[in-house]
Amino acid sequence: MQRLEVTLAERSYPILIGPGLLGSRELLAAHAASAQLLVVTDQTVARLWLPRLEEGLAGREFARCVIPDGEEQKTLETAMGVIDALVAAHVHRDGMILALGGGVVGDVAGFAAASYQRGIGFIQLPTTLLAQVDSSVGGKTGVNHPGGKNLIGAFHQPRAVIADTDTLSTLPDRELRAGFAEVVKAALVADAAFFAWLEAHAGAVLAREPEALAHAIRRACEIKAAIVARDEREQGPRALLNLGHTFGHAIEAGAGYGRVLHGEAVATGLVLAAEFSARSGRLPAAEAARVRALILRAGLPADPPRIGRARMQELMGMDKKVAGGRLRLVLLDAIGGAAATADYPEDALGALLEERMGT
Repeated sequence: MQRLEVTLAERSYPILIGPGLLGSRELLAAHAASAQLLVVTDQTVARLWLPRLEEGLAGREFARCVIPDGEEQKTLETAMGVIDALVAAHVHRDGMILALGGGVVGDVAGFAAASYQRGIGFIQLPTTLLAQVDSSVGGKTGVNHPGGKNLIGAFHQPRAVIADTDTLSTLPDRELRAGFAEVVKAALVADAAFFAWLEAHAGAVLAREPEALAHAIRRACEIKAAIVARDEREQGPRALLNLGHTFGHAIEAGAGYGRVLHGEAVATGLVLAAEFSARSGRLPAAEAARVRALILRAGLPADPPRIGRARMQELMGMDKKVAGGRLRLVLLDAIGGAAATADYPEDALGALLEERMGT
């Protein structure tokens, strides 16, 4: 087992990475010590991995809340269902939620934990690569709105992140590739050497070779943990972790939640961000080409659906980085170096979107 720390004073917590963690009674007893537990999971993960978690919780009473699968379930209605389960189980303020699943489960369960009785503890038990390297770390919780992705939410840090890498053995290839996009994002934001490593080892990671997969997970988590420790509530450098996401969130909403996986939309968003960085004179064209090549090598989409320029700009205008009526984009100055800026040519952005997405 590998251990990292997210250093946030009294809200600090560990990230534990390794095989066999869900079934560890000792580990769960140490980090989920509450007498009142609610396990939140989805239908697919419940079938595959809830029995393993039950081994780790053997001899302890806990309630269950199983939500439907899919990004389209990331709604206020689903979060209210989790809160209903907390009420039905008579969970008090010292109770705790265990979020067993991917990004949707973690975001919904975390938002319910943030809201119930003004905040109870929760633990992230991520079962997808995307959740293990990104969404489970950093305390962002929330649900979608028809007008945009993650428009309703709260910062609420988990008590621990316990990433059992065994769960990746049942992850469909498409979802593994989607998670790889977030690993690429971490490298682009902060570590050129790691990006070069991914160029050389993408095949090994996607083939689930244990050493390569473990290195990719750990390094991506290290990058995110360090940035979150500097800027918990996204007032500064944490915005860099949204590289590709302003484009990606708009693609998800425009295509229809669930039709394009989050990681797939982010992959396309990374390519668009790199290309626009090159067109804006910030990034050498050859570096943008490397981003596109790695995304394609991973079997991820480099080109967006034809949503249309006007619809895309409308959806991007709902982004949380809009300030003073001006959208701030995260752009690349180099592989391994990003910046959030509103200083870019708007006409060039419009031209790119029209070229890639239609009028």
